[in-house]
Order: sequence, then structure tokens, then C-alpha cells
Amino acid sequence: MNDKPSVPKPPADTVRDLRGSISPSGQMSRESWKIFQIMSEFVAGFERLSEIQPSVSIFGSSRIAPGHPYYALTEEIARKLSDAGFAVVSGGGPGLMEAANRGAYPGKSPSVGLNIVLPREQIANPYQDVALTFNHFFARKVMFVKYAKAYVVMPGGFGTLDEVIEALTLIQTGKSTRMPIILVHAPFWAGMIDWFKRTLIAEGMLDAADLNLFSVVNTADGVLDTIFRYYETRGFEPSEEEREIKLNL
Repeated sequence: MNDKPSVPKPPADTVRDLRGSISPSGQMSRESWKIFQIMSEFVAGFERLSEIQPSVSIFGSSRIAPGHPYYALTEEIARKLSDAGFAVVSGGGPGLMEAANRGAYPGKSPSVGLNIVLPREQIANPYQDVALTFNHFFARKVMFVKYAKAYVVMPGGFGTLDEVIEALTLIQTGKSTRMPIILVHAPFWAGMIDWFKRTLIAEGMLDAADLNLFSVVNTADGVLDTIFRYYETRGFEPSEEEREIKLNL
């Protein structure tokens, strides 16, 4: 015999969450309108960044303060890239993002910040000639890779690792065109690269040739040499095939 009391089921046309009752049609309406906000971020990014070429995206920790060797090195790299004719694109926030914009700001080419709205507000650094703000990480990530001629990856945490692994995946799978991906400061990256070799390649998760998708350097001049050496025979102008790949990124 079942002595449990009968619990009435909610009406079929309602869904209860922590904010109260929302009808499926109301939720769908909110999600549908969200598409337009996402679309607007892509349109604004495409229109603005397509005018700023060639560019190099620089990534790194938001937690590194001025005076740290990583900050100084990032600033030096960005200034040399800017004076060499590359717009410098960062995440627009503090730490090594600030160092990238700060280095590029007095240079010959634009300093660009792709800022993000976070629950704990990211404060935009003041060294941006061009500042765009995104609500969605995925839209912002497309902007980083779509127009970049190279990725410069400074020491960083989850966000930095997310960006570099995303770029490597896109190139490995052919969803993006090949470009230099440059990890700066070999001692910082040594453990990760060793894990790639000893675990991912050893267990067949990667091919040994996949390690050729990135370079490791220690100096600002090393960054510039790597970029120019890569493009010296092919030039910066994309082929029709590469344009099509980037269009469908």
C-alpha cells in the first residue's frame, strides 16, 4: 500500500525555475531576441576590425602588475609590433592585456581592445585607440582569430590557455588558416609542452607534427623574426582559398 500523498503536477504549459514561473513561449521569445544581440556583436566586430589590418592578437594573464618582467616584455613586444605595422589586439583588460595595449598605444599602428562584460566587472585599460565590448565570449573569440596574422601568447591562466588551444584546434582541423602561434618565455610553457609529448603524443591523442603548429621564443625580436619569416614568401595578402576559410570560420 502506498501512503504517499498525491502531489499535483504543474500544468503542462509551465516550467518552474528559481525566478518563478515562465511559460515556454515566453522563454523562447527571450532566447529568440537574444539572437539579435549576438548578431549585433558579430556585425560590429566584423565592420570595425576588417578595417584594421594586419593585426596580431596578444594574450596573457590579467593578474600581472606593472613592474613584473612579463609585463615589461609584453609591452616591448607590442611596441615593436606596432612600429612594424601591426595593429595590436588584446582583451582590453588589466595585466598583460594592459601591457599589450600600453606598448602599442604610442606606436605607429592602432591599439585595439576587445573588452568583455563579466559578472565581476573587467575594467578596460586606458590604452585603446579602438575599443569594442562584448557580452559573449564566443563572439569575442571569433574576432581574435578572424583577422589575426599571428597569435602572441604570454604566460597566463585558464583564459589564455583557452585562447591558444582554441586557435590550435581551429588550425589543426582546417577551420582556420595557418598562422604563427608564438608562445613567449620557454620556461613557463615547458611543462605543458612536455605533457603534450609524454602523454598526448605517446597515447595517440596528437600527431608529433602537431607540435609544429606553434613556436616558442623568449624575446621581442624573436616574436617579430618568427612572424616575418613565416610571411616572407607568402605575403600578408590571403589567397582566395584562405578568404573562403575565414569567411566560414
